[in-house]
This record gives sequence, structure tokens and C-alpha cells, in this order.
Amino acid sequence: MATYTADAPVLDNYHAVVSAFSDFLTVAIHTILYERDIYPRSSFLAARKFNCPVRQSRHPKVCQWIQDAVAAVEVEMLKCTLSNVSLVIHAPPPSSAPLERFLFSTAAFPSLPSSEVLTPFNGSPPPAADLPEQFRATISRLSTLSSALSPLPPDCSFTMVTELRDDADIHPPLAPDTPWIAAEPRLQKQRKRNESEPQPESTRGKDRGGVKTTPIRNVESGAFVMEMWVEEGKAKFEE
Repeated sequence: MATYTADAPVLDNYHAVVSAFSDFLTVAIHTILYERDIYPRSSFLAARKFNCPVRQSRHPKVCQWIQDAVAAVEVEMLKCTLSNVSLVIHAPPPSSAPLERFLFSTAAFPSLPSSEVLTPFNGSPPPAADLPEQFRATISRLSTLSSALSPLPPDCSFTMVTELRDDADIHPPLAPDTPWIAAEPRLQKQRKRNESEPQPESTRGKDRGGVKTTPIRNVESGAFVMEMWVEEGKAKFEE
């Protein structure tokens, strides 16, 4: 990870916004895996990003998985199809139940045609130093969050989940040549095609929302508007 100083982002177009999100998402995933003890802490090295100390896995396969997952998210973000991204921590088999969901809501990001991702926004962009400062505060919050969360059992696994916007012309990227598969039903939402149609409670994934929600931070800098929180699932509190 490079030190995030001279290359602070200038959020003058949508592509820059998505690039900044991808950069932050990568650091956040490494931080969560370290803080929630998904892997031994000795397998992480000390690094710097956003001008603050962070942790980075040094296992090549873990780093490659994160890199590939974030790249796949970025492809969809540039299509303006996603409303949020989440890192889901699962219990060990046989239940593999979702225990924690770290959510990155990008629902407030601009929605525009793919041909305009490099088109400059109207008005002046926010100061370049603004977003790194907010990222630094968010990573600091993640680094102290474990004290507010119940412990996880050993041998948990994790995955990345994305949710689509409710626009009628957006369809899941589930073609054979994409890296995505459908999420398990208990984490699915019912996409509304018409605002006048209510969402039936019976179709809502039973593990969505959790039993405890802890806010992490809102980040807002120009067109970059993101909410972040963590949900603890009911399986985490069942004996």
C-alpha cells in the first residue's frame, strides 16, 4: 500500500469517486479481517495509508482475493448499478450463518450513463485533503470497533456481497463470464419494480438487518457520499 499523501484524489468526475471508493474498500477489508481476527494477527504487516498506520495481510492468496473482489466491485460501480457493498463474516460449518455484515452504502453516489464517468462535475471539487482525512477517521474507528462488538467464534469465513439499485433497467451480473453468483436467500432483498408496490415482509431475507446495528461513520466529500455500519446477526447470539 502506498502512502496516501501526494496522490490525494481530486473528485472532479465520477471515475475519480469510484477509484477513491475502491482504494478505501481495499484498506477497510484488510482492517476488518485483522481486527475481527479472521486470520492470525501475525499474518498481517504494518503499513501506512491515508497517512495513518494500517494493517495489511501478507498472504498472497488473501491479497489476491481482496484485489479481485474490489476490482469486480469497481466494474459494477462504474455502471452505477450498486446501492451498497458488504463484507459478510460467516460462522464456521455446518451452519455458516451470517454473523456480521459490514455495510458500505453507496446509494447516494451519482447515477449517470457510463459514457459520462469521465465528464467533469459542475462546480469546484472539494479540497483534495478532505477525503483522506475522513478515510483516516473511518479506519481509526474500525480499528477500535471490536470493543463494541461481541466476539466471533474461531474459524469464521467471509465473503463480499453487493446489492443492486432498485432501478427497473438494472439486472444482476450473473452471466457465466462474470465473477458474481447469487447471494443466499437469507441475505436477499426483494427488489421493488414499482414504488407503489409494497415489499412483502415474507420475501425479505431473514438475516438482513441483524439484531444489533452499530454505526461506523458517514463520509461526505463532494459527490462522494457513503454511510458505513455493521450489523450483528441473530445467529451470533444463539447458543
